[in-house]
Amino acid sequence: MRFLILGGTAWLGSTIATAAMHHGHRVTCLARGESGNAPAGIRFVRGDRDQAGAYAEVVSEDWDVVVDVSRQPGQVASAVAALRERAASYIFVSSGNVYADTATPGQDESAGLLRALKGDVMESMETYGEAKVACEELVLGAFGADRSLIARSGLIGGPGDVFDRTGYWPLRFSQPAAADGSVLVPDVPGLLTQVIDVRDLAEWIVDAAEDRTAGVFNTMGETVPLAEHLAVARGVAGHTGPVVGANARWLLDHDVEPWSGARSLPLWLPLPDFAGFNARDSSAARAAGLVTRPLAETLADTLRWERLRVPQGPRRAGLADADEVALLAELAGG
Repeated sequence: MRFLILGGTAWLGSTIATAAMHHGHRVTCLARGESGNAPAGIRFVRGDRDQAGAYAEVVSEDWDVVVDVSRQPGQVASAVAALRERAASYIFVSSGNVYADTATPGQDESAGLLRALKGDVMESMETYGEAKVACEELVLGAFGADRSLIARSGLIGGPGDVFDRTGYWPLRFSQPAAADGSVLVPDVPGLLTQVIDVRDLAEWIVDAAEDRTAGVFNTMGETVPLAEHLAVARGVAGHTGPVVGANARWLLDHDVEPWSGARSLPLWLPLPDFAGFNARDSSAARAAGLVTRPLAETLADTLRWERLRVPQGPRRAGLADADEVALLAELAGG
């Protein structure tokens, strides 16, 4: 098969491109190249999707499948217009952020969506979900339900996670900031997590392309309580020191952010508003062949990658060592 990956130089796109190549397909990546070049052995076409003529080098060819990971409706609009007559199918990697209801666990693909973003550009992550809805509508409008696949991904993790949400916990348990080995964790009973390994998502996308699978699918990892996720991270790190829990109210009162960003604790989300955010039904994707590896394997592989990683600036999620030590001291003295 002939794959055209729109992107293919950053984390997810590169993993999909590599998986397709390993399946024996001919793969072309179209990207600006700011994240690097395409993986070795894969054709790279330089193109800025925000500029006219971005697809000039690929519209003269026929493609079995186009894979798109964009969050910008304008980029998707130009892509489907240029490639609608040249591609047999279009796979768009969307997000669980498209759903309007984040509080109800167990919802499937029929759950209500946010309103689509108006305009071509997502100006900030505050409208990420709305932007992905707009992108989905553009793909379905151009390719129809029978020639398109929408993969609404959950939190993606694994080696290469530069967003720091899945690497933080195994690395922190491996390298505690406190002298006595204590690690600060959110104590949020009932909160669920749903991490899908980037390699499993990429493999399923390639398999789905080969099978001509069409439709809309939630592509999430297994639903695991946060406490269990943290226990797995602690186990792969070999941590034996104290685990110090702080409830959500205490963390918020001490300016610790949920989910991601500076001075945050990854994977923690406020309840009850986000009880369903990482607890969606992905049974349809599993029936269509999605297989996910054990969480311990994902976290162990991510920890190995973290230990070899050369960070580029501050981490994008988690607590700095000094902040964690100060918080642990305040919690102990409070």
